[in-house]
Amino acid sequence: MTDLSFLSAPGMAAGFTAETRPRAHGAGVDLHEYDRVTAPLESMLQWPDVCRAAALRHRAAAEQAAKVGRTRTAGERHRLAARWFHLAALMPDPDRERATEVAREADRSMEQSLALLEPQARRLSGDGFTGWLRIPAEAEGKRFPVAVVIPGMDSSKEEFHALADALLPRGVAVLAIDGPGQGVLATETLLDAEGHRRAVVRALDALADAAAADEAPVDLGRIAVVGLSLGGYLAARVAAHDRRVRAAALVSGPYRLDWDGLVPFVAATLGQRCGDADAARAFVDGLDLAALAPHLRCPLLLVEGGEDRIPGFTNAEALTADLPHAELLYVPYGNHLLGNAQSEWLPDTADWLAETLRSA
Repeated sequence: MTDLSFLSAPGMAAGFTAETRPRAHGAGVDLHEYDRVTAPLESMLQWPDVCRAAALRHRAAAEQAAKVGRTRTAGERHRLAARWFHLAALMPDPDRERATEVAREADRSMEQSLALLEPQARRLSGDGFTGWLRIPAEAEGKRFPVAVVIPGMDSSKEEFHALADALLPRGVAVLAIDGPGQGVLATETLLDAEGHRRAVVRALDALADAAAADEAPVDLGRIAVVGLSLGGYLAARVAAHDRRVRAAALVSGPYRLDWDGLVPFVAATLGQRCGDADAARAFVDGLDLAALAPHLRCPLLLVEGGEDRIPGFTNAEALTADLPHAELLYVPYGNHLLGNAQSEWLPDTADWLAETLRSA
């Protein structure tokens, strides 16, 4: 059983709210709304409910807009609801039924948003994965390169809208997935590095099947993986072992992790996602990007923030020593996931992916 007593510690709610604020901004949440929603928090145990309440307000507004024919407003409000439902799921929630419900609601809201705003989007699902394939506008007669977006420890396919919104206008399709232990699969599957790699391989197989059936206008010779936070390591594992991957971008990805150096929040979240503390420790002990380095031969972009305070993540010097062919995009004042410096990394990363895939 994962120890979650720290959630009630004095100051925990205020500290978590402050740490998560840039991340919420990076996910597309208005910071003024974020401050209003989180201001009443007195305990971390209230976090899922206040975020869910914000999500339900956006959903109600979306449904009202749809009734009067305001399709775009309805779609945008559903997307905001998905973001807030996702935020509700960030905490290692002792109420697993509540955690399951908010993850499903995030998935449902994203589905409703895409149905209104991007009817050409399609769901791809299989053993250990589920995701949304989004296609650039004016897709008729074209086949697009595709970036597979891999989320991290407590993230999901509903978080990184800004990345997809940057890639689509650049002519890159986006497949954002939940793998084992993530998003809508978090309470029914367990996070495991090798199991996650196999799930992403099956997602690539499903993408190939859809392309062969003319159900997805993607170019299978131009596939990239983009991993964010712990997803950076998970993406690197895929890139190291699947030659279909022609490029990889790792954003705030770990080099190594030290179990004893992890803050209680991260250790507890890993404990829930991996099954228990022993499984989480084994996962952390096996995480070593240097061991993958000899197999990472495709073009690589490493995106690092100098103010990333999670132990094991800010390792730009070590990463570039082990991966001399990699390009480094370093933002000295960027925090973890660089939500406080989005304009300094996101456009350049989207350009790098689009240009690298065009020349693949």
